[in-house]
Amino acid sequence: MPVYNPSDINPELVDKSLQNTNTDHTVADFELINQEGVKITQEDYKNKIYVVDFFFTTCPSICPVMTNNMAKIQKEYIKVDKLKLLSLSVTPEIDNVSVLKNYAQKERVITKKWNVTTGDKKQIYELARKSYFAVVTQGDGGLQDFIHTPNFILVDTKRQIRGIYDGTNDDEIVRLIDDINILLIEEDEVAFSN
Repeated sequence: MPVYNPSDINPELVDKSLQNTNTDHTVADFELINQEGVKITQEDYKNKIYVVDFFFTTCPSICPVMTNNMAKIQKEYIKVDKLKLLSLSVTPEIDNVSVLKNYAQKERVITKKWNVTTGDKKQIYELARKSYFAVVTQGDGGLQDFIHTPNFILVDTKRQIRGIYDGTNDDEIVRLIDDINILLIEEDEVAFSN
C-alpha cells in the first residue's frame, strides 16, 4: 500500500504551503476533548491504525451516512485493539461535550474504540487542511470558515496517510476495510520480524 505525501494527493486537498512536499509527511500532534470530556491526544493513537473523519452533529446531509459507515467499521473491528476511530467536529462551538455524549450514545459509539471529539476550531481546521488533507476549501479556521467533507482518512502506526476514501460511498467503505486488513497484516509482519 502506498504512503501518501502532499505531492501525491489532489493539489486541491493540500494547503498551498505543503503542495510540493514529497517525503516524510506525518499527521500533526493534536489535543481534543472526547464525548466523555476526556482529553485525547496523538498519544491515545500511538501504535494504532486509525480512521479519521470530520463531521458535525446537526448535519442533515452527508454526516449521518458517514457516521453510519464509521459504525460499520467499529463493528467490523470491535475486537481489534490495533484499530481506532477518530471523528472531529467542524462546529466545535456547537458540539460541546454534552452534545457529543448524546450523539455518541444515539450512534452507539464505543469510547475505547471511537473518539467523537471537539476542541479548538483553528486546530481542527488546520488538522483537516495540513495534516489529513480532508478538505478542498482554504481558510483560516475563523468565525466564517466552514469545512464539509465526506473523506475518511486512513492513518498507519507511523502517523502516515495510507488512503483517502469517500465515507458516503459503500464501495469506498469496502475498499477502506480491505486496506485496513492489509495494514493489519503489514503491522503483524513487522512485529513478527522484530
